[in-house]
This record gives sequence, structure tokens and C-alpha cells, in this order.
Amino acid sequence: MKTLTAPIRWGIIGCGDVTEVKSGPAFYKTKHSQLAAVMRRDTAKAHDYAKRHGVATVHTSAEALIHDPNIDAIYIATPPASHLQYALEVAVAGKPCCVEKPMALNNKQCETMVEAFNEAQLPLFVAYYRRTLPRFLKVKQWLDEQAIGDVRHISWNFRKPPSDTDKAKQANWRTQPDKAGGGYFVDLASHGLDLFDFLLGPIQKVNGFAANQQQLYQAEDAVTAAWQFKSGVTGSGYWNFGARTRLDEVEIIGSAGEIRFAIFEDKPVTLMNEQGETAETLAHPEHIQTYHVEAMNEHLLGTSTHPSLGESAARANWVMDKILSGK
Repeated sequence: MKTLTAPIRWGIIGCGDVTEVKSGPAFYKTKHSQLAAVMRRDTAKAHDYAKRHGVATVHTSAEALIHDPNIDAIYIATPPASHLQYALEVAVAGKPCCVEKPMALNNKQCETMVEAFNEAQLPLFVAYYRRTLPRFLKVKQWLDEQAIGDVRHISWNFRKPPSDTDKAKQANWRTQPDKAGGGYFVDLASHGLDLFDFLLGPIQKVNGFAANQQQLYQAEDAVTAAWQFKSGVTGSGYWNFGARTRLDEVEIIGSAGEIRFAIFEDKPVTLMNEQGETAETLAHPEHIQTYHVEAMNEHLLGTSTHPSLGESAARANWVMDKILSGK
């Protein structure tokens, strides 16, 4: 791929909720970046978004945005079911692409996307933005410095009550496997599983069990898993979306200490070893994908390599596929 020049002119396919605060503003507030066009199926909502965010161009179809000569790169912010189709169209158009997480409905689709962008010699980014957040970079620093010695095990316990929407059995694409690839497990656990890959390397063995205990929607609502990284470190987790209370707790156990933190909750990252206990509070940016967008722009300008590319993101889907299949 030829190196682009600043500003990188981005176009968004699917300017829904995730783009209002988490991602959209980052594309026009960060250095070397411009949000030049948006597209949404509901044209009125697309024009409203464009007006509120100062976007000059609104397209009525994804194809028109993808082939817009004034757009350098595409951000696909639609539900996972459409990621494969849109991403392949972007690759054919010869443009870099970022897709929301999870990368696609399953690992097979992810591999097809990776192959297409490799053949086109274009970068494929995935919005696993936790790889760029200071809070989790601090955890990686502690691990790299062997602040807890040799890592032995990582565990993640996550639970939350069902929402009022869930209890009412109202439509929600996140709990429709044909649109999301699974339920809340796929939507939320993908963040943590990808982060574990970033912190400790690829997972090579995994088994799991999934159940639909509440029968409120089609997808699984209770998941338990165990895995092993290529390094030999072991891991385990459970995710339950029908509990009374909320819990989000990760613990990394080492030969000389422990590290604790949360994936979603706004809590300090804590290191415990022979020197005592260290807790650091590292705030997220106002727009949580800011550093992720900055890193994509730097990658496209040829000054650095983004930490979340298609190859690593596909591994998260592979792990989730194995857990949900029970094989």
C-alpha cells in the first residue's frame, strides 16, 4: 500500500450509537484525521448525524461511500453480520479499512477478510481499542518488566443482570446470533479475549460450555471456558448475563505477585508483589477510541504499526468459536 498523506479522509458506514461518542468524534478531533463522509440506511438519521458532527458529505449507499474518490479509508461501524460483505468491497476498492468488533460472525469470515486485504496489500484494522488505552498498557508494562515474575494463570469473572429490554424479550441485534455471531458473550467477551492475546500472546487450546439459562433470547447467556496460551500460561473465565449483581474482575497470577483490573468497569489497575501494593487510576479519553484512531492514522502515514490488525482480531473469533461450539 502506498503511504497516505495527512489528513486521512475517513468515511463511516453505519453512524449509529457506537459512533456518537466512543468513536465518531475521534475521527475529526485527532491529529492527521478528518471525518469526510457518513452513510446510514436511515437517510434522515445520517443527515442528522452529519449536521451534528460537522460532516460535509452524506451517502445513501455503502457502495457510494466506498467508491467516493474523496475518501481515503473506511470505518465499518455496522453489526457484525455485514462486516464481511462491506470489508470485501472496500478491499476491491483499494482502500484501508477498520471494522468494529467482533471482526465478523465467525473465524472463517475473518480469515476471508484477512486474505482479501493481504492480497490487496492493504491494512485491515479492527476496533479493539483497549490495546491502545493507557490503563491496559500499564498492565502490559508490568508484565514486560516481570513485576509479578513468571505468569502462571489469568482469570476473568464477568456477570451482570439482564436489562429491562431483555426481560421484555424485545428485539436487540446483540442477542441475535445471525446478526451478532452470538449474544452478549460475543459482543463483550471479545474485548477481553483480544486484550489477553495482546498481553500474553495467542491462545492455542480452548474448551468451553455455553447455555441459554434464562430463555429470554436466542443466544447463549451463560458461558464458561478454559484455555492455554502458546507460552504455557493457562486461563479461565465465566460470563453470565442473568445474575443479580454486576462483577468485572480480571486477575493475572504470577510466581511473584498478582495484577488485578477490570475490562469494562472504571477501576484502578492494581499490582501486588513483594514490594507491596500499587494501584494506579488511569482515565480513559473522552472518546474512548481516540488513541486507536490516532494509531491508525500513524500507520497509514507510515510512522508506526497499529496493534490491532486483522490477523490478531481473527484469533479472538477463533477462541469464541471454540468456546461456543464446545469442541
